Amino acid sequence: MRSRNLALGLIALMATAAWPLSASEVEVSIILPVRARIDLEDRNTVTLAPCLIFDEEGDENAYDIDLVREFENYFSRLLGRKTDLKFIESGPLDYPTFDLEQLSNDSDFWAFVGSRTQADLVLACSLDFDVQERSGYRSQTYVSPYDGRTYERQVLIENTGFEFDIVLQVYEGATGEQLYSENFKDFREFPTDSADPITGMFANLQALEDRIAGIFVQRHVPATRSLYRE
Repeated sequence: MRSRNLALGLIALMATAAWPLSASEVEVSIILPVRARIDLEDRNTVTLAPCLIFDEEGDENAYDIDLVREFENYFSRLLGRKTDLKFIESGPLDYPTFDLEQLSNDSDFWAFVGSRTQADLVLACSLDFDVQERSGYRSQTYVSPYDGRTYERQVLIENTGFEFDIVLQVYEGATGEQLYSENFKDFREFPTDSADPITGMFANLQALEDRIAGIFVQRHVPATRSLYRE
């Protein structure tokens, strides 16, 4: 794998244009491979535990259950497109607590989920989906139809913002050991008259998709490097 990653980096290096920084230095654009966070060798199945939904006050299940279902469907499709993992439905679960820190340390509970589903990996998530109404005046340039002159005017703009805050955790199904945990955040803003919570949620997820998929699969990121020549 190491030699393959090196080869990919070299191919990207040779395929991009270089430009001089000085007489002895050039800067090149390259594509670097980033290893997956979870090693999928000998791990073939994954289950997604029911997501915990929080609002800005921290109340669990504050949003309609459709939001949970939409996210879980999205995630199962993402894993199906990006990995060879078989997705197993977890079914309903009675959480021993809604405190994320306590749940993170409850290896017995996650081992129980792994045993019940026979999944190699157990994926847990909490979602904080915040809808924010925003309005304010902004300067706008316009040309008068009467005298053809250009003016500046203040226009009231009403937007709706969607902030997605996701905590994703991966547990070993056999032992309940936590293998990975990360917090993903994204904010998107739309004109209020065209704003929709589901649209906002998927805009957030699309922006985060590469990072989320990177938990399970290798991804590639652009970078620049300086080369020195004699």
